[in-house]
Amino acid sequence: MRQIDLGGSGLKASEVALGVMRITGLDEDGAVALLESAYNAGINFFDNADIYDGGKAESLFGAALKKASFSRDDVIVQTKVGIVPGQRYDFSKEHILEAVDGSLARLGLDYVDVLLLHRPDPLMEPDEVAEAFLTLQNSGKVRQFGVSNFNPNQVELLQSAVPQNLIANQLQFGVMHTGMIDNGIHVNMSDERSIDHDGGILEYSRLHNMTIQAWSPYQYGFFEGVFIDNPKFPELNKKLHDLADKYNTNVNAIAAAWILRIPGAFQVIAGTTNKDRIAQIAEAADFKLTKQEWYDVYFAAGNNLP
Repeated sequence: MRQIDLGGSGLKASEVALGVMRITGLDEDGAVALLESAYNAGINFFDNADIYDGGKAESLFGAALKKASFSRDDVIVQTKVGIVPGQRYDFSKEHILEAVDGSLARLGLDYVDVLLLHRPDPLMEPDEVAEAFLTLQNSGKVRQFGVSNFNPNQVELLQSAVPQNLIANQLQFGVMHTGMIDNGIHVNMSDERSIDHDGGILEYSRLHNMTIQAWSPYQYGFFEGVFIDNPKFPELNKKLHDLADKYNTNVNAIAAAWILRIPGAFQVIAGTTNKDRIAQIAEAADFKLTKQEWYDVYFAAGNNLP
């Protein structure tokens, strides 16, 4: 599988990553099989968060990682902190340090390779975050840092205080969630797609060598459902199937390859718990869509050019 230099950090990460938000739907043997299937397909990057199923996802992932046939040193483990469910977002030094310690305990690890701050906290004090990051880095508990769901000004505000380069931004993106592309295509127009909801995050990320990690790449709306083989989207699915036939692959891989075709470092976070499907999605890194094929999928999803 193709790999990227994650945010210029030197971490060689697979273009397709496994997100473990739903892993607690499996038993421990099933979790081991999922990790094994992902690794055997070339995936070396695993995305966690402290809030996934109240921490149970990290615990199950950590237990499965210990039983897996590959070494912890062969993979990149990422987690996210900063959300106190139902109460607040919290980027205080105290919370970040406590949350990371909790994650490491559940994961059964001495360190994580990447830590993301999970959704922007409007009460963030950048200097306080910087203190937390330095403590974590100096203690060896975290190697690299990034954010999730930040706009460019929020990234800049944080980056103004922290000495480490913020290497990744996890954002919802996929064939049916294309706002960061739509507004760039519809520049200087007055239609709905010209509205910039993200502050030019795509271009900002490319300029600053910041990897965009695309979460929920198969969802439409905000967790409204999966568009793959959904009868609501016949034209899109016909196009995906036609391209799957051409490349001798599957529709899941085509939808992921569409994301990976965009210049700049993208990474697809695949959240499936089906070991066969993660192997299918991993095929996205084995080929590259042509420019016209990329546009044809974009049009089939209901988009247009001004």
